[in-house]
Amino acid sequence: MSEFLALAVQPAVVRRALAYAVGVGALLIAINHGDALLRGDVDAGRWLRMGLTVLVPYCVSTASSVGAMRARTPSHRR
Repeated sequence: MSEFLALAVQPAVVRRALAYAVGVGALLIAINHGDALLRGDVDAGRWLRMGLTVLVPYCVSTASSVGAMRARTPSHRR
């Protein structure tokens, strides 16, 4: 687990994950919450869900990057 975290916090991994989180997260927010945003019907619960909507692509991108980095290391190949 510590190896995963060490790889996950590398600047290149974080930058890539943030870029995907912003891009994909904005698209998902527009799809899932766009109507409420246009109506101005945004409460604390919806803000939380929108935050989680951005967090998901960040986590997916990070896990994918770390997995790819580990697969390139001979000791982790299966």
